[in-house]
Order: sequence, then C-alpha cells, then structure tokens
Amino acid sequence: MHSASPFDGGASAAPTLWHLCWQAAVGRDFFAHPSLYARIRERLIQAHSCRGRVLVDYVLLPTEIHVLAQLPPGEVSSDLARAIGNVVSRWVRQAQPVRSPVLAGPHLAHRISSMAELRSDVRMLAWRPVHLGLCSAPGHHAHGALRIALGLTPVQGFDSRWLLQLFGDTVPLARAALRAWVARRPNERVWREWELMRGLSLVTGSVGPQPNMARPVRSAGGAALVAAGGNGIDGALGLLKIWVALKLGLRSAADLRDRAGSISARGRALVACLAVRHDLCSAASVARYYGRAKATLSEQMTACKARQADRPILATPAQRIVDEAQALASRAAQGRQEHRPRR
Repeated sequence: MHSASPFDGGASAAPTLWHLCWQAAVGRDFFAHPSLYARIRERLIQAHSCRGRVLVDYVLLPTEIHVLAQLPPGEVSSDLARAIGNVVSRWVRQAQPVRSPVLAGPHLAHRISSMAELRSDVRMLAWRPVHLGLCSAPGHHAHGALRIALGLTPVQGFDSRWLLQLFGDTVPLARAALRAWVARRPNERVWREWELMRGLSLVTGSVGPQPNMARPVRSAGGAALVAAGGNGIDGALGLLKIWVALKLGLRSAADLRDRAGSISARGRALVACLAVRHDLCSAASVARYYGRAKATLSEQMTACKARQADRPILATPAQRIVDEAQALASRAAQGRQEHRPRR
C-alpha cells in the first residue's frame, strides 16, 4: 500500500491500520432517510482524502458504521473519527429529529496488528449484514465496499485497489481470491470473540458486587475464553475450572469449589490468576465466585506466581486452554453417553 508496511514491528515511520466503528443509540437509525447512505459514504471517502489516509474497507448498516482505515505515521484514530462521527451525528439528527443522542457512545477503535487480522476483518465485515439479518449473502448488501471491489456496484470516489491488493496482484485474480475468502461463513463462536475484541458487545456475569453486571473484555485471551464458555464471565470461569482441575489431576472442576485442602486452594488461585491475566474479571470477583475471602485468595495467588510448577500453567495461551478444556468436556460427555443404560 505504501513503502512502509503497517506491520513493520511498530516502527514509528510506519502507517497504522485501524478498525473504527460507530454504533447508533437505542432508537436511532443512521439511515432513517435513504439519502443518508450516499451522503455518509461520500463523507467517509472525503475524510480519507488527506495525504496518507486510505479507506481500505467499509460497511454501512442501520445501527453500525464500520471502517478499515490506514493512517499515516503520527496520526491517531481519533483524528479520523472526529471527521466522521460529528458530521454523521448532525445529519442523522436532522433526518430523525428526536431528543436523544445519535451515537451509543464514543467511536470504537481497534488497532489491527497483522495482515491475517486485516483479512479476517474483511471477511467479518462482509458477513456482518448477513449476521444482523439484513440480507442472505455478503454480496447482496448494497452499502459496503465488497460489492464495489467485486465489480458489482461502481461507486465514484472509492478506490477499491487497496482492498483488492490484499488478495492478488491483478484485479481478476484478486476478485476471485476475495470471493473465495468471504465464502466461508463465520460461526457463532467466531462472531462472539470478534464482537468482544472490537468492543461491540459486553459480557455479563454474576461475579461482580451486584448480580448480572456487564463489562467489556478486550483482550484476545479473554475474548476467546468467553466465546468458548458460552455464558459470559461465569461460563469462561467454568472453562478455566475444567482446565485447571485437569492440570492438577482432580476428578472434576467441582472439587475446586467444594473440597478443602491445599490442592483445591491452589486450583482456585490458578483460576484467579488466569482470570486476571486474561482480563476476565478481578481477583475479588473470583473470590466471590468461590465464596472465599479475597485476602486469602490473593495470598494463594502470590504463591502460585512464585511456584515453579505453576508458571507453565499460568503462561499457557488462552486458545490452548480452550481447546484442551473443550476436548476434556467432549470426552466426558461421550463417556456418559456410552455408560447410559439402554432402554
């Protein structure tokens, strides 16, 4: 795209790539008037007309506006966001004159750190309208860069070569590769993890000082654990319990809650250390989850961090924890099925 790659190890002279998103407030519709689709698209293009800015991809939805943008060295995402968010808010307020905010909050910004992540976001944005029930296939949504890049909708002003260059050196090859890339539909777990990492959804849990509290989880490990657990923070902690019990040779995850003794105490501390490391929740929340005193759990966590045998456990990547815990749960379920008496 430019002589300096956005992924040159964080070099100060390299451009950066961002995923920016604006969410509409409850009851608001960015496109309450159909003419706003063209006006907002043109605003996106105009905002990227400054030297060094590149509009790589975008999708316009009634309650979300997504942009993949490359910014020049020294420029931050808020510089671009101001050029878009304030104008969009004014236009929507004029088209939908009700006394309420237009935006659900400040723009969401996620820095893209690799080419694989950039290509993944292209696929997720292609499927976002389908996921939200707006159309049946990615190529059917008229208000995004995908149809333009595939040559299905010509739009003056948008340069699709930046998107196509991610997939091939010539337009025909790039379009074929792009079609093949977006053909695979993301599953629900992938959606959950992606939405958490981009700040598009919150996780709930009963581990806070009040029941059913919601909070963001923006770390990759935390998002993977929550998505795999399937039930917010409580489900992610349950996944950690299963895995830690496996590592310590306990019969089941229930032993961590119910049994007394040093092994169970060590297991609870390991769960707490992993929850804090992956930004799931605080140590105080884990203490409430187990019905234990926070001071005692904190002492046990300190011991775990110093214990040589526990360091490899604490350093295990979240995805490996997910894979091993789910494999264990699957084997256990299969065993129960095989031992179920036949009628």
